[in-house]
Amino acid sequence: MKRVFIIGGTTFDHIISLPEFPKPIPQTIHQANFYETAGSTGTGKALALTKLEVPNSFYSVLGNDTFGQKIIQFLDKNKVDFFYDFDDKGTERHINLMNENGERISIFVTQSSENLEFSADLINQNIQNSEVIVLNIISYCKNFVPLLRDANKPIFTDLHDYTDSNPYHEPFIEVSDYIFLSSDNLVDYKKTMQNLIQRGKEFVVCTHGKNGSTLLTKNGEWLEEPAIKIDEIVDSNGAGDNYFSGFLFGFLQGKSLQDCMKFGSICGAMCISSKELVSDSLSSENLIQLYSKYYK
Repeated sequence: MKRVFIIGGTTFDHIISLPEFPKPIPQTIHQANFYETAGSTGTGKALALTKLEVPNSFYSVLGNDTFGQKIIQFLDKNKVDFFYDFDDKGTERHINLMNENGERISIFVTQSSENLEFSADLINQNIQNSEVIVLNIISYCKNFVPLLRDANKPIFTDLHDYTDSNPYHEPFIEVSDYIFLSSDNLVDYKKTMQNLIQRGKEFVVCTHGKNGSTLLTKNGEWLEEPAIKIDEIVDSNGAGDNYFSGFLFGFLQGKSLQDCMKFGSICGAMCISSKELVSDSLSSENLIQLYSKYYK
């Protein structure tokens, strides 16, 4: 299978789960489920792809601090091929408020530096040694766009909860061949997808949470895939990254785009059925077995 290089995205997350979001009034909440873990979009993708036995390497920045060490230990324990640079601003941290519907409010307590000293030679070596690049929309990743443009490798970008014409995303859109995004903040997601295709993309995938996903190819073909129904949402953190990883797992094996969407749906469902960023039970074998269960 082709080797994947994932660029950017580690945080240390403090996750608070409540039955419903607090009303905007002063109050005291006396009890809430709470846990801490490594998070962010690069961590989710690298961990899921590693569990799916997709060869990959992962680069990010973090602080030379307690939170950074916890992330390093977490990824090492899970056998992720991870290398990094230290950020003088420290490890990026988020507080995620979750409700029982799987909705999230993210509060960025600290953020990574946009410009810092990078291990440029090692990054370039990983670009050259990989057949597929996953570029995450972290601010410092903009620094790698010129390198990626010259590398002539297929590039996947996940725009997450993109809003139309947001200038922040332009460097990532411009350099990418394949785009994933969520419909959460879009007025007309199909029009947004068409606009991205008109900019020369191979395909665009838009996820809709419990309403499944939609794909548009450069040839104008629309594909729809319903979400897999589950009994209970345990934690929706990482669902989009798991969908992306399941899709890419199928894509790298030459599966049809419809089957890739099915693999993505299974991985997303496994994620939200688990407290973990990536389900402990995720593996290539289990994914294929679940595909047979749901679709054969």
